[in-house]
Amino acid sequence: MKRILGDAELIQDYTPIREEVAKLCQKFPGEYWRARDKAREYPSDFVAALGEAGYLAALIPEEFGGAGLPISAAAAILEEIQAQGCNGGAVHAQMYIMGTMLRHGSDAQKAQYLPKIATGELRLQAFGVTEPTSGTDTLALKTVAKRDGDDYVVNGQKLWTSRAEHSDLMLLLARTTPRDQVAKRTDGLSVFLVDMNAARDNGLTIRPIDTMMNHSTTELFFDNMRVPAANLIGEEGNGFRYILSGMNAERLLIAAECIGDAKWFIEKATAYAKERVLFDRPIGQNQGVQFPIARAYAQMRAAELLVHEGLRKYEAGENCGEEANMAKMLAADASWAAGEACVQTHGGFGFAAEYDVERKFRETRLYQVAPISTNMILSYVAEHVLGLPRSY
Repeated sequence: MKRILGDAELIQDYTPIREEVAKLCQKFPGEYWRARDKAREYPSDFVAALGEAGYLAALIPEEFGGAGLPISAAAAILEEIQAQGCNGGAVHAQMYIMGTMLRHGSDAQKAQYLPKIATGELRLQAFGVTEPTSGTDTLALKTVAKRDGDDYVVNGQKLWTSRAEHSDLMLLLARTTPRDQVAKRTDGLSVFLVDMNAARDNGLTIRPIDTMMNHSTTELFFDNMRVPAANLIGEEGNGFRYILSGMNAERLLIAAECIGDAKWFIEKATAYAKERVLFDRPIGQNQGVQFPIARAYAQMRAAELLVHEGLRKYEAGENCGEEANMAKMLAADASWAAGEACVQTHGGFGFAAEYDVERKFRETRLYQVAPISTNMILSYVAEHVLGLPRSY
């Protein structure tokens, strides 16, 4: 496989995988996504196609039926999905959630669930962490899980839990020890694997949230929902550490999606600037049109290199918190800049649904806010990289 130079090492760019993903995505053109958008439907056909091709099992070890690929492969898959004009938001959680089970799940849990996830029989897409009153302050969450015999009884609420209606399994973070009984705020939280099909109408209520992009987002309500104690991931009370260990993976994968979005916008804007003729000349001949596209390309390439470096360090087992956070921020900025340039290049046509620019523009705006806001990343860099006083 071709190699791309990172900061000091080399990472694969997975050209054959990218080419196959691109072929698959071509079966789901703009009109497919516009129809899903208009009807607010989950792209079930697209997700099924990715699953049948084995891409959703990329990170699952071969012994459980997966491809056993590293995170850089997942990044390449998600980036290519976005670069082809599709929406990886329908499937990306299964990529970054997987690490929690792989690293901290029991042998029995892996044997029970991973083979079925690998074949697509089960979907692990929902991630229940954020709550209405806590937001980014995860340690202030109020959902509780109390042990009752062979079960835990869960009460509380989650917000912005995407794909809950289309997921067979959910990773849920809940407090198992009251905050006033733990030495550290990070203690007393636990992670559970929830069987969504068993929980529906048995203590779990799912309510869709209508948002500016078709992201199948919901809020969840738990009313004495029972979860078998066997579904506890790892040790009780250490859940926050398990979730935290997967956040760098999440940020790197989202960053890769943003790079894909930026590439789509840049290609779309460049093509239109060449073919659109006004005043007897292509508009791309004008520096006022050229420069924003060229600047967005430069931003994308710089962010892409940092994404590669973060992936390299992650796979080497090194601390990549700095790179993962900054890569996510810079890639989100690059995709937003490329989106701005693309809309501006298209003028009024940039707002017409048939060009797909406005759809992608709405979708990429999310990553200025989620999975972590730009301001929180800046706070992380200030405190943990520059050594400035904690700001929150």
